[in-house]
Amino acid sequence: MIEYNYLINDVLTKNVNALDSFTMFAFVILALILSLMIDIIFAELPTRIHPVVIVGSMISFFKNVFINFKSRLSGLFVVIGVCVLSAIILFIIYYITSINIVLLFIVFTILLSSTFSVNMLLQTAVDVENALKDNIDKARQLVSYLVSRKTDELTESFIVSAAIESLTENITDSYVAPVFYYFIFALIVLFYPFDNCLYFLLLVPMLYRIFNTLDAMLGYKTDELINIGFVPAKIDDILNYIPARISGIYVVMSAYMLKLDGKNAYRIMRRDARNCPSPNSGYTMATTAGALNIQLIKKETYILGDDNKDITADDISKAVKLSKLTIILFTITIILLLTLLYVIL
Repeated sequence: MIEYNYLINDVLTKNVNALDSFTMFAFVILALILSLMIDIIFAELPTRIHPVVIVGSMISFFKNVFINFKSRLSGLFVVIGVCVLSAIILFIIYYITSINIVLLFIVFTILLSSTFSVNMLLQTAVDVENALKDNIDKARQLVSYLVSRKTDELTESFIVSAAIESLTENITDSYVAPVFYYFIFALIVLFYPFDNCLYFLLLVPMLYRIFNTLDAMLGYKTDELINIGFVPAKIDDILNYIPARISGIYVVMSAYMLKLDGKNAYRIMRRDARNCPSPNSGYTMATTAGALNIQLIKKETYILGDDNKDITADDISKAVKLSKLTIILFTITIILLLTLLYVIL
């Protein structure tokens, strides 16, 4: 018992920059697992302290500063301003909390959870399905929060399609991509540690969320945003290129495991994923359409999948289950890969 207490005290008082390899490995793995649990159980952080909300305020500020620059460089200036300011704020938080490894772990995990939106992603789709059973106008209103198209006259099939499109498109943005970049930098942290490496381990997924938010707020081809939104949109496309295709493969695997049409999911992904204006969003949407044997349609924009059967509200439940398993399988893969590489190397 004395030796055990000594070990615990040694960990608690150890300098963050002097953690041994196993403690660093445990930190990386547990932070990922607990951050996902926080997001699933508690959903989003309060608005006043949510990092994404704070970043949104920064984006609005820098947008107002540079919007009158009739050049695509205006978007680059916004990106630089938001990223630099966010990195400084994050470092201040890291510096204050790094006085104690437990305090740092708690804050680190909470902040990492803010880069995910799994709970909100799944629950919003369920809410649309429930609304369709009672009041189609309420369902139209809920869908209007998810998509940019007009929803006031959408029929049930188009409401279901919009809900499934939003759900599956955001598998990449809301979870797979930030965890993918967390994984990549975790490998560097574990095998090539350096001073303040945990700060950069957190900064990387936070930066992804910043770029994603920049695209969500500015990346539209309207007269106002056509210039300032160009750079944020391109950065978001680049960052999502690999994660989107990984997500598509995991949707296919999940379809097989749920006894859906996995073969068709892969076929439709290969055939229709590039039908969308975005180079990335189709990889999960088209795959889901194939797995469920339905057709997802955004009028005058894209058609994904074959019209094999009528699309109904029940398809939302199937899409939610498919998305859940995709997230679970990807998480297990990341944990197993990190563990295997740590043991081997």
